[in-house]
Amino acid sequence: MMDRTATPQEKAQLPTEPQVATALAWFAEHAAWITDQQVRITAIPAPTFHEADRAAALKQLLEAAGLRVHADSAGNVIGELPGARQNEMVVLTAHLDTVFPLGTDVRVRRDGNRLLAPGIADNGAGLAGLVAVASAMRAARITPQHTILFVADVGEEGEGNLAGIRALVDSYRDRIRYVIALDGAATDFVATRALPSHRLEVVIQGPGGHSWADFGVPNPVFAASRALVKFDGYRAPESPRTTFNVGRIEAGNSINSIPHEVSVKIDLRSEDTAEIARMETALREAVAAGVREEMAAARDLSKGGLEWKIRDLGERPGGSLSEDSPLLAALRSADAYLGQNSRSERASTDANVPLALGIDAIALGAGGSTGGTHSLREWYDPAGRELGLQRILLTLLAVSGVAPAPK
Repeated sequence: MMDRTATPQEKAQLPTEPQVATALAWFAEHAAWITDQQVRITAIPAPTFHEADRAAALKQLLEAAGLRVHADSAGNVIGELPGARQNEMVVLTAHLDTVFPLGTDVRVRRDGNRLLAPGIADNGAGLAGLVAVASAMRAARITPQHTILFVADVGEEGEGNLAGIRALVDSYRDRIRYVIALDGAATDFVATRALPSHRLEVVIQGPGGHSWADFGVPNPVFAASRALVKFDGYRAPESPRTTFNVGRIEAGNSINSIPHEVSVKIDLRSEDTAEIARMETALREAVAAGVREEMAAARDLSKGGLEWKIRDLGERPGGSLSEDSPLLAALRSADAYLGQNSRSERASTDANVPLALGIDAIALGAGGSTGGTHSLREWYDPAGRELGLQRILLTLLAVSGVAPAPK
């Protein structure tokens, strides 16, 4: 039987508890230290599937915060803060990986109050927030009623397909009651609805050859170009909001070689999964038409034609948090205490997986402000960060509970 969540009256009293008040004050008192950790974390390259070096740094930081830390088989770093009652767990997680490939310059520059670097907010801010909350709780000697897992997880971005949070939920599913994902900056939003997506790779293959000697054979790149022009004409509805993106194209060995293969990676998203299915059908029709047109235009088919296939790169599930969820009530209580209102949004985050499985989950920003996300121009301003961290802490403690301080 589940232990009860704190009542609204108990949640409202949380900030007046001496230990909690100490933790809330800790963020402003250690603002410079938190920013230093964010800079350090961000400067460690962590493309999806290459998070090990950054994971090692997070392991050290979470150990320094007094947690029992281990890495699981997926590569997640898991710090455990045992609760007075351990039959249920609350998860606070932030993803380790970035969208930027190896070789990207991720050194942090400062421009006034702003920090500039690819990944400085997404998810340097989230990871710094994870460490800051754990450190504040240790400084205030807070013991939760329910065990809290502080997790730096892998595979949230790109083709990671949410591998880290999937593995975590698989391991602890029977004990996880709530999940709070820290993703990027901001203090005024909460993602309570999971945005579904489907990621696909289109592969077109042909005979290839020399650009002079084999001129006229069907070219996979031309076929892909024809297909993408057709697919770009797809009428994505505004409601339900639906988007598509061509994020990566790879082909060829040299400028004077006709490619034997082209690969196109495509992201399909919609608030309605039926729209995703319709887009996938349209994509297949566009690719088939593009290949037919290129074959018809080819001058030399003696060396072979074109073949194509579409490969599944991953699917993010949808889901939503109930309006009467105790987790949402906890967040609203925190907002009320801090004098702000949260806007509810739909997003694609680590919260997708637990929401799809019926586990209460939200995603929050870790404070401060940002711009240029997923670009080389990404920036982060830590001004006001403590408000976001206080919001996270109060929400977390409202659902984990706080054990009485030892006398």
